[in-house]
Amino acid sequence: MASEPQCRPALLRLPHATAARPCAGPCWAEQTAARTGDSVIETTSSGIDADHPLLVWGGGAIGGTLAAYWARAGLPVRIVDIAVDHVRACSGSGLHVHGPVDDFVQRVDACTPDALRGRYSRIVLAVKAQATEAAAASLEPHLRKDGFVLSAQNGLNEIALSRILGADRVMGCFVNFGADWHGPGDILYGNRGAVVVGETDGSTRQRTRHMHALLKLFEPGAVLTDNIWGYLWGKLAYGSMLVATALTNESMSENFADPRRFRVFLELGREVMALAEARGVTPMGFDGFRPEAFQAGAPEANARAVIAALAAFNARTSKTHSGVWRDLAVRKRQTEVAGQYGVLLHVARDSGLKIPTLERLLVLIGDIESGRRAQGEATFEALMEVCV
Repeated sequence: MASEPQCRPALLRLPHATAARPCAGPCWAEQTAARTGDSVIETTSSGIDADHPLLVWGGGAIGGTLAAYWARAGLPVRIVDIAVDHVRACSGSGLHVHGPVDDFVQRVDACTPDALRGRYSRIVLAVKAQATEAAAASLEPHLRKDGFVLSAQNGLNEIALSRILGADRVMGCFVNFGADWHGPGDILYGNRGAVVVGETDGSTRQRTRHMHALLKLFEPGAVLTDNIWGYLWGKLAYGSMLVATALTNESMSENFADPRRFRVFLELGREVMALAEARGVTPMGFDGFRPEAFQAGAPEANARAVIAALAAFNARTSKTHSGVWRDLAVRKRQTEVAGQYGVLLHVARDSGLKIPTLERLLVLIGDIESGRRAQGEATFEALMEVCV
């Protein structure tokens, strides 16, 4: 029941290292099996090439964590990343995944894009939203004609990927676990969270079931859905609130627990829900977030209960701040906010809807990125001004 089509024209008008060793890799066995519960994953299924490893393009917080778990389970995995020092660490001393959920070191074969050789049937894309189009262009020569790319990213990147690679070569994925890249070969896995996979056309294929089984090796509660767009839009609503918390230096939980800030989270949720409704999408809930609480006509008390649940959920993680906050405060680099949420500006214009809170939020994040504003209470108050 996919409501969001693979490739709506209105959504396609988007703004648009040192060489390492060749990464041809070892000759993998004809058949590789990994266990999840009582099931066995056979990588010789139709359309899936067991002669090459599962390729993870982007070895940061999301991709690195997934790759480490898959490699630990015995699957042939290869990371492709632009950071040479991270590549060397992963394929040398190993990738250290640590935190309250788990703590282990796993060597993962890795190389830079220019050193990659061969074509692959399965590529998991885990780069920041703003790097999607460039990554798609780089990986396309390495994607088999009958292969597919699974987008393990935040945002609606499946749309751009479908335009570049073809809709049939793209699979949707939603992730909400908490992780941070701390340095070469070093990833904090702060908390478990929802993981969902599904085809963008709402169908379920052999390849979808295969990737679902692989994702269960990482998160046993991973879900196979016929409404992946619903989960992606649900994450956009929740994610917009996380972006707002990055305007301050307080933790995600502290922001959600502050009653003065409730109105901002309420309006952000309502604006994204209105856009989803305009697209004919039914947003899905996860990890305490219930999108229906922000739909038109829903009692405000329902939204208050959701925000309280989010404060509690985020209080239980060692990842105290959002990835956007970390990009701004620690890594001092551009965030993926414009890449994730710029598409919603197009949806709003096409639908004739006003989204003043989202628009101001994007401006404020841009101001912090450029140095015109600092993270703090005053910047959050500048967002509160439009929520009267």
